[in-house]
Amino acid sequence: MANLVNAESLTLAFGTRILLDSVSLGLNSGDVVGVVGRNGDGKTTLLRLLVGTIEPDSGRVVRNASIGYLGQAEDFPAGASVRDVIVQGRPDHVWAADASRREVVTNLLAGIDLDRPVTELSGGERRRAALASVLLGGHDLLVLDEPTNHLDVEAIAWLADHLNHRQQAGVAMMVVSHDRWFLDAVCNRVWEVHDATVDAYDGGYAAYVLARAERVRQAAANEARRQNLLRKELAWLRRGPPARTSKPRFRIDAANALIRDVPEARDTITLREFATSRLGKDVFDLKSVSYALSDRTLLDHVDWSIGPGDRIGIIGINGSGKTTLLRLLSGDLRPTAGKVKQGRTLRVGELSQDVTQVRAGQEPLDESERVLDSVQRLQRQVRLATGVESSASSLLEDFGFRGDRLVTRIGELSGGERRRLQFLRLLLTEPNVLLLDEPTNDLDIDTLTVIEDYLDTWPGTLVVVSHDRYFLERTCDAIYALTGNGKCVLLPGGVDEYLERRRRLSIPQPTEGSSQRAARPAASDAAAERQARKELARLEGQLAKLATRVDELHALMSEQAADYERLAALGAELDDALARQDELENRWLDLAERVGDS
Repeated sequence: MANLVNAESLTLAFGTRILLDSVSLGLNSGDVVGVVGRNGDGKTTLLRLLVGTIEPDSGRVVRNASIGYLGQAEDFPAGASVRDVIVQGRPDHVWAADASRREVVTNLLAGIDLDRPVTELSGGERRRAALASVLLGGHDLLVLDEPTNHLDVEAIAWLADHLNHRQQAGVAMMVVSHDRWFLDAVCNRVWEVHDATVDAYDGGYAAYVLARAERVRQAAANEARRQNLLRKELAWLRRGPPARTSKPRFRIDAANALIRDVPEARDTITLREFATSRLGKDVFDLKSVSYALSDRTLLDHVDWSIGPGDRIGIIGINGSGKTTLLRLLSGDLRPTAGKVKQGRTLRVGELSQDVTQVRAGQEPLDESERVLDSVQRLQRQVRLATGVESSASSLLEDFGFRGDRLVTRIGELSGGERRRLQFLRLLLTEPNVLLLDEPTNDLDIDTLTVIEDYLDTWPGTLVVVSHDRYFLERTCDAIYALTGNGKCVLLPGGVDEYLERRRRLSIPQPTEGSSQRAARPAASDAAAERQARKELARLEGQLAKLATRVDELHALMSEQAADYERLAALGAELDDALARQDELENRWLDLAERVGDS
């Protein structure tokens, strides 16, 4: 097993704060390492040291591999197009002849014109282009900092499968991610960055939780709260769907012994009783609700009743109307048709994707105010849903605000810290309905665990829009999907059912109740698509042969430069070959566009 990167005694400090202190570690071919830790503990710094974009204060890094690095910010050449960035400017018939390249471009850049300048792309499109560029680079080591940002559930599942195939071929990877489902799906090792050191664990995220819980269990009494959170999460992992813990690296006997006395994460019946007493029988009733934009319909005559204590996750492709649905529920938007009825006793807390916005009857964040003052002004003493009294400073500590961060001005907080404070302030307003739009953005895993633990005992109605599969499965009891055709459907099989439905959409299906006559065109369309794909493959082979012949003709013309008669014959053949090449390329592009639209 080849050693690709080896770090010896790395030390790095920023000002008076030491981020890494004499850290030594290494990566071999086939290693897939998930890097976890709190925001600001040095995860991205560790990656940048290993790839060489920054240098340590002391120690050294030896690199024996080609490294592809996806940073948190995209750095594209001035004036570059998407084609220049991902396939070095090659025409479609050249790069698309490779099936693995086609797969990456199809799944990450569908609907994006490859000749479009990267400066015109949205933030999400730029991120996808940068990820595609790294995946297509042919590197021995992939270093990916938050690769799932701006990806929906379907794209994240594809990326996990793709990286697993690359790992089997010997490619090594380092991944920083707060998406715990993704970490467990792709990683065979975990590095935890904390307190200027790096602890290594074998196995994916589930194995890391077990090992860390065992370590915390043996720690001092002041770590008891964190121990309970980890054991509770571990219990949920072991009791969850079999696929989440099917990997052989999970030590079943040790896990069972550890969680023997841990109750279920949520007592659903009791929470529903509490929720009904606080909310009454009605929360939201959607009656034939439609909402349309100028170019498409997001919701089309949707009927839906959401009751007290319901915990609902909403998924769908980007642009399908998830945020719009939340805003309709909160009353921020009015439907173009139909009616959204709210219960009389609702106190709605709404968390938007924008870190500057939070709606629950409270004023916006004051940039000049200090963190502790901002929370104490709302409530100094809080009675949690469990009946336990907790101080504002204690809750702030749970949410990662300790020491000098308690007296830091809000304007000086990072995006992740503002998100944590925003969520905490929302909870302090004691809403009985929570509408959360991408709540996991910018939050580290420890903070997510605290939020999940709080929601376990929170008696209210919860509606979550998220691409974080782990968070959805951890906090929600039902998953609904916006299908893109105006419908909102229940998924009894959860995210797995959604992904399977999306796969089946590649072949047109007859709608429910349609006649056999209506089904025949769908079958005909599928047959036409298969025929088109066969012809695409045939054209790719012909284009490859023509390209070889054109190169041969150029070489022969150079050799026969003194034989004018022979040169003329070769020139005529070259003109015919180039004309044939243009004809085949146009046919290939026409078929490729047709297959892509189907």
